[in-house]
Amino acid sequence: MTTPSRPNPLVELLITLILPALILMKLSGPDYLGSVNALLLALSLPLFWGARDLLRRGKVNGFAVLGLVSVLLTGGIGLLQLDTRWLAIKEAAIPGLIGLAVAISAWTRHPLVRVVLFTPALMDVERIQRELDARGNAAAFDARLRIATWMLGGTFFFSAAMNYLLATWIVVSPAGTAEFNEELGRLTLLSYPMIALPSMLFMMLALYYLVRAVRDLAGLSLSEALRQH
Repeated sequence: MTTPSRPNPLVELLITLILPALILMKLSGPDYLGSVNALLLALSLPLFWGARDLLRRGKVNGFAVLGLVSVLLTGGIGLLQLDTRWLAIKEAAIPGLIGLAVAISAWTRHPLVRVVLFTPALMDVERIQRELDARGNAAAFDARLRIATWMLGGTFFFSAAMNYLLATWIVVSPAGTAEFNEELGRLTLLSYPMIALPSMLFMMLALYYLVRAVRDLAGLSLSEALRQH
């Protein structure tokens, strides 16, 4: 039995980000769904989509699990009407913990950059390793991998700091109110261009650093280093 293909990224973006944000911003008033019902509906979309994708693909993805936990925590803060500073802490905690795990892995035999960037799905790892061994540069490349791992960890630390600042700046109304939901929707929409895109840029810089290391130490060009599908 074949594994179901990954859904269209635009569809995922619509269901997990855009629609929940619009529901919170437009339907939280007393004349529509109300603050609690709008929050429940908005949270149900990414929660349902994540669970659906998990069941269809049959694989446990650590980042997907963290996303579901994030959704549940956000809903809990709103429904239990906790202080909004807990929302800012939650927004910063998840990427911060990921960044800490990535940074710590730099000192282990299996840095997480091997999972995210230097992976057989993206690069011809076996060929690169053969060339490194032949040139006696394996140890030097491991040192470059450690630096790339720190760069990757810095990406998540940047996201954690921006998440905290953005949540503190935007979400100021008491939890459980229509205003809180509207601000939460605004936070969701703004987090993509203000946090995700710069983080993606930093990750591309880490990938560029890794590709240069492959060129310098293994003597392979980008086209030779990338896995050919």
